[in-house]
Amino acid sequence: MLKQYKTITEVSGPLVIVEGIKDVKYEEMVEVELQDGSRRRGRVLEISDKKAVVQMFEDSQGLEVKNSKATFLGKTMEIGVSKDMLGRVFDGGGKAKDSLPEIIAEKKLNINGAPLNPYSRDFPNDFIQTGISTIDGLNTLVRGQKLPIFSGSGLPHSEFVAQIARQAKVVKPDGMEEGNFAVVFAAMGITFEESEFFINQFRETGAIERAVMYINLADDPVVERITLPRIALTTAEFLAYEKGMHVLVILTDLTNYCEALREVSAARKEIPGRRGYPGYLYTDLSTIYERAGRIKGKPGSITQIPVLTMPEDDKTHPIPDLTGYITEGQLMLSRDLHRRGIYPPADVLPSLSRLAQKVMSKKTREDHSGIFNQLYAAYARGKEVKELAVILGEASLSDTDKSYMLFADRFEDQFIRQSPDDDRGINETLDLGWKLLSVLPKSELKRLKPEHIEKYWPKK
Repeated sequence: MLKQYKTITEVSGPLVIVEGIKDVKYEEMVEVELQDGSRRRGRVLEISDKKAVVQMFEDSQGLEVKNSKATFLGKTMEIGVSKDMLGRVFDGGGKAKDSLPEIIAEKKLNINGAPLNPYSRDFPNDFIQTGISTIDGLNTLVRGQKLPIFSGSGLPHSEFVAQIARQAKVVKPDGMEEGNFAVVFAAMGITFEESEFFINQFRETGAIERAVMYINLADDPVVERITLPRIALTTAEFLAYEKGMHVLVILTDLTNYCEALREVSAARKEIPGRRGYPGYLYTDLSTIYERAGRIKGKPGSITQIPVLTMPEDDKTHPIPDLTGYITEGQLMLSRDLHRRGIYPPADVLPSLSRLAQKVMSKKTREDHSGIFNQLYAAYARGKEVKELAVILGEASLSDTDKSYMLFADRFEDQFIRQSPDDDRGINETLDLGWKLLSVLPKSELKRLKPEHIEKYWPKK
């Protein structure tokens, strides 16, 4: 029996207050009927003293307190899922956006997901090849990992994640590609131009055939941004754990998601935390990030790449700061490299993949771990030498220092720089690393095993 109330007492931004309620549950779906007969959806956000705070998914403009009715539907928000969703584009509410018929759902799932027993989690230990050297060679992505991209306003993170989505594949130790790979792409609060860019990129390259796209535009309801990551992850969980697929979930831009949380929190008159964000921001983000992983006994997996733009390029801002605590590393984009026309402008030194050592040289070529350590150390030394040359002049540098400076320049120009349609295999990336290291004296290669130097050192 559905419960209907005419006791709406207040409308505040995206929130509606309904009083005199009975037996209403947290997260329950609500349908608000306006005087003209139109209906708008919402969900219960808070319950106290026979009063419910309802968060509207659509605009609350035109909603009159006296003449509107709220019907509590007795169920949480669900989304219909099917394997037929692959190749389709949906809006932030899960409705078809590509002028094709609505899908016939195989089942309906709660968007908040089912709690996962930590004991049933399997450790991520398979290599995902993105075709981008700075990720594959140095900050390796592991199947089941959550690896965010920390970007800044104006940096080409859209092109970067589109390239990852097109090129990503699970590669076995023998170099063969594993099938059953899918991408769930969720964009929150983006512009129409960005939306068209992503959709066209996926369609032109054929990547759309293995992708499910969710698009929430900047002029769409703010509250839609809060549910969109959960809708995308519910779709991913269905494909991964029930259809046995390896799913890469790309969420862009998490900053817009957090801004939406802050807006709703302000409307609820909650006591703000750091920089006005709600005090539960850490907990809320963890309910998204922790839905990545693998489950024992199931072949599928969910790997996450959330993208967030750091306000004022500040990595101590609450959003990147809290994200760094929950996730297993980060990929930083550099404004300095972008100014110099280097794409992708991946800032190698502060970037990190905490699970990389689980696959380096174990699921990839034997020299991978040594190459990573040597390239990282040599690039760090080269950067130091370049700073020293600015102060003391190049004349004061030794021949070894000059070789490190030459290495740093070539590393940025050949290893980091990569065209958007260049899909490098992991062996190609490692061979390029050896080629770049050949500008250094052999005596400087202290992080590489002698047998690997003998086997892979480029023959002049």
